[in-house]
Amino acid sequence: MKYKERPNAVLLLADGTAFHGKAIGKIGSTAGEICFNTGMTGYQEIFTDPSYYGQILLMTPSHIGNYGAHAEEIESGSPKIAGLVCKKWSEIFSRPSGEKSVQDWFEHHGLVGISDVDTRAIVRHVRDKGAMNAIISSEETNIEVLKTRLAEVPSMEGLELSSKVTTDEPYTFGDSEAELKVAVLDIGVKRNILRCLADRGCYLKVFPMDTPIDTMQAWEPDGYMLSNGPGDPAAMSGVVANVKELLDKKVPTFGICLGHQVMALASGLSTSKMHNGHRGANHPVKNLKTTKSEITTQNHGFVVDREVADNNHNIEVTHIHLNDQTLAGLRLLDRPAFSVQYHPESSAGPNDSRYLFDDFIELIRTEKAKKSAPVA
Repeated sequence: MKYKERPNAVLLLADGTAFHGKAIGKIGSTAGEICFNTGMTGYQEIFTDPSYYGQILLMTPSHIGNYGAHAEEIESGSPKIAGLVCKKWSEIFSRPSGEKSVQDWFEHHGLVGISDVDTRAIVRHVRDKGAMNAIISSEETNIEVLKTRLAEVPSMEGLELSSKVTTDEPYTFGDSEAELKVAVLDIGVKRNILRCLADRGCYLKVFPMDTPIDTMQAWEPDGYMLSNGPGDPAAMSGVVANVKELLDKKVPTFGICLGHQVMALASGLSTSKMHNGHRGANHPVKNLKTTKSEITTQNHGFVVDREVADNNHNIEVTHIHLNDQTLAGLRLLDRPAFSVQYHPESSAGPNDSRYLFDDFIELIRTEKAKKSAPVA
């Protein structure tokens, strides 16, 4: 197969560092905060993860596109990344169930990217200098022009993005005859979170991020899921206030990623932006209750401040990230709620963290039993 020559493209970082390569996807320009993911597989699930909204993603594997695009391997209705950076871009695919090339998929969705750049050098640069904004362009390669455009891109810190990816209207998921009902606050939910709950006997109703607690309570759920999502949790004062009201009702609640951060803020803790975040499928986390370690999938650029959590008498730190000792999970001691910073629903390899969904179901059943127990 003879490939057509792809146009030149440029990646410009906010500190003025430029990398030159070849255009992938749609010809055009895109900007956002650059971040890198070290996962070796699952690129389509990563591209459609709402938590990446507004970010230019650098994938560290040497080839992207080998197994094409498959309609079922998505985490939301469309790609959510702002753009892609990779080493080698495969315009052909060999997977029998693949339905189209990732090049065709990118063009269909209007995604811009760049390949044939030194991704190792870019990762080292971002790792050392920290997360920063970047711009990719295959239509304009004048660095001075791109610098002007890049200067207008807002910083991720202080940016609320969940409103860009939340559902417009409530919808249901799963078997309506299921034993348990769980309300999902959608601040950027991944579909596999819904699947993991439905597989455990839950009927779900997914609500927009600004839904009043009383409206969700009217559905009479047995528990609540606070989903993952993009942006700075500290910029979500309305959601934090709603979650505080929810926690005060002492209904079983489980938070994942951004949902974890929102739960922490609603409980009097604080969050901060990380130097370059955790993104990949091989992050080691220790469960402090069992002393066991688990290999986890992570995707976050903000973190709950551990020192503040350690000094809060209503908080138990349950998990820590073994690479940097950051807080990776917590439990509220005065109400039935817990959360983790990572993604137990991901299937990049090990399913070490799936037990957290089982813990949530057990918590719901325990609280239901308490309510139905006869008064002595």
